[in-house]
Amino acid sequence: MTMQQDIVGPARVFEPELSWSAIIAGATVALATSLFLTLLAAGFGYTFAFGGLAYRGSLAAFSPIFGAGAIAVQVVAGGFGGYVAGRLRHQWLSAHLDEAHFRDTAHGLLAWALSTVVGVVLAATVLIPYAEQLAAPVAPMALTADEALRASNIAMQAAFFTAFGMLLSAFVAAVAGRIGGLRNEEMHAKGRA
Repeated sequence: MTMQQDIVGPARVFEPELSWSAIIAGATVALATSLFLTLLAAGFGYTFAFGGLAYRGSLAAFSPIFGAGAIAVQVVAGGFGGYVAGRLRHQWLSAHLDEAHFRDTAHGLLAWALSTVVGVVLAATVLIPYAEQLAAPVAPMALTADEALRASNIAMQAAFFTAFGMLLSAFVAAVAGRIGGLRNEEMHAKGRA
């Protein structure tokens, strides 16, 4: 009679790579921070409206200072949201350091992406019923070549600042996710979490 023995490695506990509750919390914080900072800026007389859904007058009043302010709002909101997503994620016991780094940055980036998509959908949902009033009909008149060039330049600047702000805030959210994850690991190591 022969006995067969199965050699089994150490039991591996299932650890999900993503903590969706942390990502949703980070996205919520990013969206709330963005709303708060935009309303605060409006209280000081600035209008950082979403370019594609903004009223006609906001493009006429656009300047690089407003563009920089809009970028600052995006970056701060993305940073807060990414940090929260990394900080609130569950502990990974079997993840290699490089894998933990990747997962933390993914948490921050996903929180940023979710807050961006939800923010655009909410803005569109709220503003579309009022699009006709926001567009305020203007008496048809021919634009001079200089006026057409200025309008084109303003639209390009608004698009550039929006795109640059999104890219920068996505990067900041990913880095902040890792910083939050490191803080999470530090607290678990000290037994405080």
